Amino acid sequence: MTETRTAPRGPVLVYDGDCGFCTSSVRLAERRLAPGVRAVPWQRAGLPEATERRALEEVLLLHPDGRRIWGGSDAVAVLLLTGPHRALRPLGLLLRAPVLRGVGAAAYRWVARNRYRMPGGTPACSVRSAP
Repeated sequence: MTETRTAPRGPVLVYDGDCGFCTSSVRLAERRLAPGVRAVPWQRAGLPEATERRALEEVLLLHPDGRRIWGGSDAVAVLLLTGPHRALRPLGLLLRAPVLRGVGAAAYRWVARNRYRMPGGTPACSVRSAP
């Protein structure tokens, strides 16, 4: 008998499960931003190699169709835009606006590089280079 894989019903948020700051941030996102999202550490997600390399450096939001992946600040923006809280949607629009998209990406990269210094961060939270 062969195992049949079905597409997830909703989006999947992939994060670094070894990072305390990342885990806390994802738990907050699950509670406050996107209660319908399923969160999975990249270490247990069974990602293709190229996607796993991305997950080493940024949170990923996988669309249920399997064809679209948003990373970093774009993933946060999509969560804000599609979440249940209408009041947060303008923030998602700002993060996706061409003028501010680069600023949001730069801020995300700074936080990602310094996540071991953030509340709940440990040396295990430092971004590792791809193997």
